[in-house]
Amino acid sequence: MKKVYTCFCTDVIHEGHINIINKAKEYGDVIVGVLNDESMVQFDKFPIASFEERIKMVKDIDGVSEVVVQEEIMYDKIIDKIRPDYVVHGDNWKNGPLKSIRDNVESLLKKYGGSIIDIPYTYNENVKRIDTRMKELKSMPEYRRKRLKQLTDLVPIVKTIEVHSGLTGLIAEKTIVENNGQLSQFDAMWISSLCDSTNKGKPDIELVDMTSRFRTIDDVMEVTTKPIIFDGDTGGLIEHFVYTVRTLERMGVSAVIIEDKTGLKKNSLFGTEVEQTQDSIEHFCEKIKAGKQVQLTEDFMIIARIESLILEQGMDDALKRARAYVEAGADGIMIHSRKKEPDEILEFCDLFRKENTKTPIVVVPSSFNVITEKELSEHGVNIVIYANQLTRSAFPAMEQTAKDILLHHRAKEVDSRLMPIKNIISLIEEL
Repeated sequence: MKKVYTCFCTDVIHEGHINIINKAKEYGDVIVGVLNDESMVQFDKFPIASFEERIKMVKDIDGVSEVVVQEEIMYDKIIDKIRPDYVVHGDNWKNGPLKSIRDNVESLLKKYGGSIIDIPYTYNENVKRIDTRMKELKSMPEYRRKRLKQLTDLVPIVKTIEVHSGLTGLIAEKTIVENNGQLSQFDAMWISSLCDSTNKGKPDIELVDMTSRFRTIDDVMEVTTKPIIFDGDTGGLIEHFVYTVRTLERMGVSAVIIEDKTGLKKNSLFGTEVEQTQDSIEHFCEKIKAGKQVQLTEDFMIIARIESLILEQGMDDALKRARAYVEAGADGIMIHSRKKEPDEILEFCDLFRKENTKTPIVVVPSSFNVITEKELSEHGVNIVIYANQLTRSAFPAMEQTAKDILLHHRAKEVDSRLMPIKNIISLIEEL
């Protein structure tokens, strides 16, 4: 018998999968690969069912001869191990980012005479209903909230992008690129105080109240499934912070980051150019403890942002605070710098990792943007946040468009650099 291979990355089996198995049986013994959790995440299919449940689900399909684990999105290792005569897949991988996977398979099979069989993709009302239901499940608070902690164990570094509206949330949710045979996408979203305020035309001084900022979270959550990290500024009064924690946790937010400053909040990148007061270690620890005491699940994270390097208080002060904040219950440490080079950030990470190997480290490379995610990961960083790039890229484009319309008294001259409205609308799914 010929060997026929197909791979599933799903939490539920529907008629589309059964159709692939039935077609595959016509060509020989059917071997089905199940993507492990790490690969599922990279494939933008964050699992709801456990890996063991997904294995059993596939084993129970009539016509499956063998179930194996596929540990990578690309098929190199699994094809080298199985050497199938045919690889069967839905024809949806003939276009878009998935085409790189098909090209990979085609080149591997060509070496020994294997073939690809493209099966017409099954998409009807029943399949659409199942897909919609799974997406809705992934957006539910109980599933979304815990995803950030899970990601820190599954991926080398959690790639996080700033969002400030439902539309930017969709960009974060759906943007995926192929590069050198690898698929890449954002893992999480950052709801920034700066960008939320800027989007409302307000200064970044904690002027926008929490009720308004929670509405931004609602807008984003309504159309996305990825975990959210919330910029909590200083956290405010301890008596207020506990209510913020409870609300964010109930909404399904994964984490809040609060910075150890007091008084009128000023953006950290101003550093010592403006008056900024760092909180005492004792008071900030009390704030962390109070927040941890009121949360109801183990999923929610309170991450302490240390401003010592921003305020030029030195490395020893930053490390001293990190130790104290972790002892107070902080689930992660964010270290910030406004220098153009990442040297002091990497020094902090290396020194902190020598004494603490588990607590997640978060960095925001806005000023030291020369460093890569791989380099950060090698120094123990778990989460990287691109904190304001969508806002900063949108403003100059919109401003130039407005100027050109005024200059030419019509819109024709700007049309070539505008995205067709139908492309924007296509991001928005209808039920």
